[in-house]
Amino acid sequence: MFGGEPLSADRARRMRWTATGLLLAMAVLFFSTHALAVTGHPAWGYVNAFAEAAMVGGLADWFAVTALFRHPLGLPIAHTAIIPSNKDRIADTMAQFLQENFLTPAVVARRMAGMNVAKAVGDFLVESPDRNGEDTRSRITGGAAELLAEVLESLDPDRLGNQVRSGLGAQLAKLEVSPLAGRMLENAMTDNRHLPLINGLIRWAGLTLEDNEDTVREIIHNRVAGVLRWAGLDKTISGNVLDGLYKLLAEVLVDPDHPLRGKMEEGLEKLAQDLQHDLETRARVEDMKRDLLENPAVAEWWLGVWERIRQSLIRRARDPDSELGAEMRNGLADLGAALKQDHRLQVQINRFARRTLVGIATRYGGEIVTLVSETVKRWDATTITGRIESAVGRDLQFIRINGTLVGGLVGMTLHFIVGFL
Repeated sequence: MFGGEPLSADRARRMRWTATGLLLAMAVLFFSTHALAVTGHPAWGYVNAFAEAAMVGGLADWFAVTALFRHPLGLPIAHTAIIPSNKDRIADTMAQFLQENFLTPAVVARRMAGMNVAKAVGDFLVESPDRNGEDTRSRITGGAAELLAEVLESLDPDRLGNQVRSGLGAQLAKLEVSPLAGRMLENAMTDNRHLPLINGLIRWAGLTLEDNEDTVREIIHNRVAGVLRWAGLDKTISGNVLDGLYKLLAEVLVDPDHPLRGKMEEGLEKLAQDLQHDLETRARVEDMKRDLLENPAVAEWWLGVWERIRQSLIRRARDPDSELGAEMRNGLADLGAALKQDHRLQVQINRFARRTLVGIATRYGGEIVTLVSETVKRWDATTITGRIESAVGRDLQFIRINGTLVGGLVGMTLHFIVGFL
């Protein structure tokens, strides 16, 4: 209402000087033509009558306009300085007007019924680039990305990480992992997606055996009889054992029909069934999950992971060339197109917006108008007078100008009528 107040005040001040100057001009004209109206040409009578009535009309309107905001000439005349003297009543009246005409549920619902909010948002999201070549989506995503970065920087990373971990932990605690893992393993075996797992286990077994050859040789050395050790046959036996194991693992790895591979698959099938249907297995898996979630090492690991994620999000949000901005712009473009074209989506969103605003008006309408009323009441008389005068003062000065001119025309008309009679 009072936006651009300095510019409005300047305009009002210029118009006030204009109206005052016109009033003074009429006074000068009246006194300078008074004698001529008596002794001179009859036309001077009309000029003098015009100036006299214009001066009276201008003075009357000056008094009326001035009385709205202050006491004319500083005199405490009754029923003047109307606005500063009644600012509290004005505040209550404004609040009541706002509530009765804008913030009642019925009014909000009626006004929202004719508005297609969803389509308007869709048009806004897909509008063409502005003069600087920047479209709406870029402005929104730029602001949203910077806001995201500032929020992530302002929050305590440890506290936020613990909150996220607690939230994930609570959701995982509700989730029974065992049946899910069993179905995943079963589906993987159906599509032969478990074969890389078996091959990986075989290779892992071979590498583990290679890293622990000395340990295997020592075990065989300690287990064989003393005569064999004395004869040095324990080294031969351990070598043969290791060679046999390597050969077995190689055969299992290259032969898809090897019996040992079949045994492994049978074991995986049984594990998949037990994970889904065996109560004891499911209980053990749940205990393992619970122990894992409560392990302090896991909590420390998660905090490290979260901090890396947080820093990565901040960098991506601040980088104008990152994929984050492009993904957000594409998402907004898709959303805008859907809001423009999908009538069912428009109906749903418009209904939601209408219900939301009606709910806000119902729940908070009284608080909003109270805020307006109390804000205006807290203004001092000078402030409210200056703001209202800045907003409407220019139009009020036009009233003074019009009153001066209309008064002059009325005076000239009356002079003509009196002379005619």
